[in-house]
Amino acid sequence: MSSRLHNLVIETVGMRIISGELAAGDTMHSEHLETELQVSRSVAREAVRVLQSLGLVESVKRVGIRVLPAARWNVFDPTVIRWRLAASKKGLQLRSLTELRSAVEPAAAELAAVHAPAELSAELLTVAAQMRAAGQAGDLERFLDLDIRFHGLVLAASGNEMFGQMQSMIAEVLRGRTHYGLMPDRPHEEALELHMDVASAIQAHHPEAARNAMDQIMRRTMDEVGAVWAHEPRIFEPLP
Repeated sequence: MSSRLHNLVIETVGMRIISGELAAGDTMHSEHLETELQVSRSVAREAVRVLQSLGLVESVKRVGIRVLPAARWNVFDPTVIRWRLAASKKGLQLRSLTELRSAVEPAAAELAAVHAPAELSAELLTVAAQMRAAGQAGDLERFLDLDIRFHGLVLAASGNEMFGQMQSMIAEVLRGRTHYGLMPDRPHEEALELHMDVASAIQAHHPEAARNAMDQIMRRTMDEVGAVWAHEPRIFEPLP
């Protein structure tokens, strides 16, 4: 029960902040959260600690819990990504993550073709074949699970631990793209073949071919969903 209530506070307050219902600089008090959401003081305080770790709020003595501006959010955290995809400006989040993926995943595929252990490259080829079957059958939920596994394997197979840590981020954007109706009813045959090309090039130790095939996947993705963010302004936040 306490775990469910803890998650209720995190999800409720987190979405209010991400959606703009609570703006930067707004303050709230733990006592108000306890009363509104019918939770104990310990549950409310622990939830606030989680929101602090995500960069959404800070506790200010004699002021309360203050909402932080978006520039302070931990935009790499999967929970923040999920909330942003559920909010009205999901296009901005999709653009940021898709551009990040376009920079990282071709490099990861290239590294994987050089360094991937045999068992990982073999699994990648199996997953790519399963993706093609699920895509041709129009089974989007099965395809989504396999797509998440495929891209996670490529990042892991690069042997770069920082790329590997991006697996959960990319899983959230792939889920969001499917669950918010931004995928075609059936994946395009060319996209299915490109995933096979990436897997085959990695197993055959052809780094340039692996990079090029992954780059084509990302360019297709940009073309398919680019309209969602076409009118979203860019954010320029230089470090102080």
